[in-house]
Amino acid sequence: MNHLFGILFNPRQEWEKIRDDAGSVAGHYFKYLLWVGLFAPAAWYYGSTQIGWQLGDRIIKLTGESAAEIMLLFYIAILLATAFLGYMIHWMAETYGAESSNLGKGISIAGYTLTPLFICGLTGLYPVLWLDMLFGCAAAAYTVYLLYVGVPIVMRIPPERGFLFASAMVGVGLVLCAALLGATVILWEMGAMPVFTD
Repeated sequence: MNHLFGILFNPRQEWEKIRDDAGSVAGHYFKYLLWVGLFAPAAWYYGSTQIGWQLGDRIIKLTGESAAEIMLLFYIAILLATAFLGYMIHWMAETYGAESSNLGKGISIAGYTLTPLFICGLTGLYPVLWLDMLFGCAAAAYTVYLLYVGVPIVMRIPPERGFLFASAMVGVGLVLCAALLGATVILWEMGAMPVFTD
């Protein structure tokens, strides 16, 4: 959690500190990902059950049971997607000539890169579609920026190769988003669809 604010406000120096932190996969999860990954599901649980969405003169809310089931699946998806992205970073590292890459380093890059999206999940406390979309787009843009800045620093590769590596990771991230959308449809068909109070 020491890197949370540094990665948002001073990313270049923070990436150097992250590079020097030798950590295991379990260490990254227990010290960081399990906690920041809770931001969005907890916020959206509250927002979807207590505040709701306004459509015209109607307020639409989820039932507590439905929201709990969906947010649990959301939390699991966050943790698994971060692990997959970290594995892909580790797997592709040799192709781009990265120095002594291990899975922990890949998970570290993935987790800290996704920090703006984790923080943006707090918008779920007050679910207003246009506002959430605006913050979501800004968080996604900053996430991509962090990836392009961080990969060459943490992997100790030239910026040109870092650019190619980060671009490949953006492609992996887009495929992962599409896969998560597909998984959402499958889970809805299996019974995890939203149940509204009215």
